Amino acid sequence: MPLVEKEIYQFDRFLLDPAERILSCDGAPLSLTPKAFDILICLVRNQGHIVTKDELLRQVWPDTFVEEINLAVNVSAIRKALGDSVQECRFVATVPGRGYRFVAEVRHPPNQNGNEKPPEIAQDCGAREVSSEFGNTPVVAAFRRRRLRLVIPAGLVLLIGALLASYSWRPEKATKASTPGEASIAVLPFADLSQRQDHQYFTDGLAEELINDLSRVSGLKVVARSSAFEFRDRNEDLRSVGRKLGVSHVLEGSVRKERDRFRITVELTNTESGFQIWSQTYDHKINDIFAVQDEIAEAVSNALQIKLLGANGSSIPPTARRTNPEAYQAYLQGRYFQGRSESKEDLEKALAFANRAINLDSYYAPAWVLRSTTYNLMAGFGLIDNQEGMRRARENVQHAIALDPVLASAYLALGDIQLSYDWDWSGAESSGRKAVELEPGSADVLRYQSLLAEALGHLHEAIESQRKAILIDPLLARSYTSLGAQLYETGNYEDARAAFHRALELNPQKEHDHALQGEVLLAQGRHEQALSETELEPSKFWRQVNEALVYNALNRREDSDAALSAVIATDENGAAFEIAEVYAARGEIDKAFAWLDRAYRQRDGGLTYVKVDPLLKNLRQDPRYVALLARMHLSV
Repeated sequence: MPLVEKEIYQFDRFLLDPAERILSCDGAPLSLTPKAFDILICLVRNQGHIVTKDELLRQVWPDTFVEEINLAVNVSAIRKALGDSVQECRFVATVPGRGYRFVAEVRHPPNQNGNEKPPEIAQDCGAREVSSEFGNTPVVAAFRRRRLRLVIPAGLVLLIGALLASYSWRPEKATKASTPGEASIAVLPFADLSQRQDHQYFTDGLAEELINDLSRVSGLKVVARSSAFEFRDRNEDLRSVGRKLGVSHVLEGSVRKERDRFRITVELTNTESGFQIWSQTYDHKINDIFAVQDEIAEAVSNALQIKLLGANGSSIPPTARRTNPEAYQAYLQGRYFQGRSESKEDLEKALAFANRAINLDSYYAPAWVLRSTTYNLMAGFGLIDNQEGMRRARENVQHAIALDPVLASAYLALGDIQLSYDWDWSGAESSGRKAVELEPGSADVLRYQSLLAEALGHLHEAIESQRKAILIDPLLARSYTSLGAQLYETGNYEDARAAFHRALELNPQKEHDHALQGEVLLAQGRHEQALSETELEPSKFWRQVNEALVYNALNRREDSDAALSAVIATDENGAAFEIAEVYAARGEIDKAFAWLDRAYRQRDGGLTYVKVDPLLKNLRQDPRYVALLARMHLSV
């Protein structure tokens, strides 16, 4: 009875066993994704012959429409596993415009009869799926049409940027693709598919870091986190998401964490056609998270043979910042609590997790930035002494920059201190320039540029930067508030009111916007309407400040005094600038300057905009106003 020949291939130091799904080198098994393994089988079975791209796509993805980029990425993974490269081509050679050829000599180990008999080449490549230890559950389906700070695999950033900027469509499915200048993407919040669904800090961090890293790609519009995350659990059609966010592509994903392993699944969709362009799943141990970055980065850069460049023309590093998994998870939890609310409890938790991350890895710069920004917030909200809090914030961020001189968030954190506390304008401009160089497409960077320009009196530049930030982050209410304030400062009252109205449409409970609307109405001489608008203000503090202004305009001096006295009684240590504004608007010049002096001694952040504040117009001809600007190193 003839023996059944087992299909095994040997080349160089490698052994390929299609039946057992094993690729080994000198007896040690190597890791390949199922699709990469299937492609390798196809190429080895057809050793010396060209296997076209269409044939590989048809055999490996028989019932699924995918883009050629999936093929290129998997071929690159094969090359890496074999120690090959696109330059050497010792095993897999690219045939430009056609496909691939396996060029190494292939032998067949002797069978049980001692013969080296090659089995017949199959008519197809024998592609088939295998299950991972997570099982065969279709993870993508669980988050599809649901709503997408762990470091993202840097290679994933390269891949997505490359897909948007330069992918080619298969002819039979041709669709208009975005040009590099038109490339745009929104990263929706990743779904937490863990059993207890208690890893939102991890999944949000995954998406947020991806947003931050993609923002470093020059020419790529990346919608900011605050707008993209508005679609969490909205179950909205991705074409509608694309229209609302003004993007051509949407990335969504899911994360499942079980014991010491995680699975990340991502999908990239064209929002015009609704077709999926690319998808991939990554299964790894939690300790391997940073190794995944190198694996994907090298595979993508080799396969695409491209370089995605930042604004200064330098290559974007293919590896993300390293730390140990425990430190990184502590960092992510700190980021989560810092962003959740401005409460004392959440900020203290954020600080505790930042401290834990630093204790676990004192060289991890983002954790030092997290601690700096948390101290800044706590000082700003009066939870700790202002001077001591800002001293700690500055020391921590300066240490972060010393550890990682190319961390954009560190320069923004330092710039915020220089802008709102130190009034170090040249330092703030230098920090801003560095942040722009590192993350040119970041909405946070644009907002920073806008606020700095406003403080320096360059209002048209400020408005232009704020509008650019809104294009990237169209659903963030506070951007419209800032834009409205800047338009108000230029005397463009109707556009200012429209901006405040849009902020309240996005967040009807938002504080300060009704009060600002009231200020604009006062400037227009519409005093009764200003009072009605002021009464709608949900913040007691801003409502009382505005009542002092409006009642004065209505010649209700006693009511104005009562409102101002209430502000002084409760907030004199944190609202010196606003108290000065009221006195200035009421024409009480000496009292206004007395409170401005107090604001200066207290390093009140409101003074940052002393040069453009419309409520201070009665002071501008006074020599004391010129002297105050000089003390703050501002030109007249």
